[in-house]
Amino acid sequence: MSAIVFIISAPSGSGKTTLTNELLKLVPGLEFSISYTTRAPRGSEKDGREYHFITRPQFEQMLARDEFLEHADVFGNYYGTARRYLDEANRHGHDLVLDIDVQGEAQVKRKMPESVSIFILPPSREVLESRLRHRSEDSDAVIQRRLTGARKEIENYPNYDYILVNDRLEQSIAQLKAIVAAERLKRSHAPNSPDGAAVLAMAESCLLPNVRQRAQQILTSFQVPAGGRS
Repeated sequence: MSAIVFIISAPSGSGKTTLTNELLKLVPGLEFSISYTTRAPRGSEKDGREYHFITRPQFEQMLARDEFLEHADVFGNYYGTARRYLDEANRHGHDLVLDIDVQGEAQVKRKMPESVSIFILPPSREVLESRLRHRSEDSDAVIQRRLTGARKEIENYPNYDYILVNDRLEQSIAQLKAIVAAERLKRSHAPNSPDGAAVLAMAESCLLPNVRQRAQQILTSFQVPAGGRS
């Protein structure tokens, strides 16, 4: 059976990295794709850990060879997900987790409609701003820019299969695990069981139609008109 590709996206400060790391620790049979980028390492970042750091000519050579599932040029730097991670996951009989932005999600979904996309939301603009202020020493201007960027990203929530509101960490981890387990169950066609039914119910509670109203309320907290893009 082909690897299931799980796409996880979120605005900066929503807790995506923490949730993804917990998912990888707690759920067996998952592989994580480390993105390639042409930007320079920051702080304690190491090649092959946070990113694969390569030159712009190297990236463009990979592009010419069609080696990326998705890529984007962000503020003058390339970012991309290499196809080899999907090939490796398939060889190992594992599923693949992609930590990519809304642009990347759209590209992967066009190429692989069967992939599973999960959007992580903060409970509100106020909570996100508080998290951004507590996690770094960024200036007010930088924080405001991040909040504006978050609003634009959140506008894309209707494009995702699942919406996970990261209010309480333990609950969010349980929901993320349930989504992975539910998708595996559905594709395995295994007979249902009480445990399986509980997993499916938890995952279903995060499906877009069941969370749309709350997601729209969160979007409204960023002062975006309901039902429209600004």
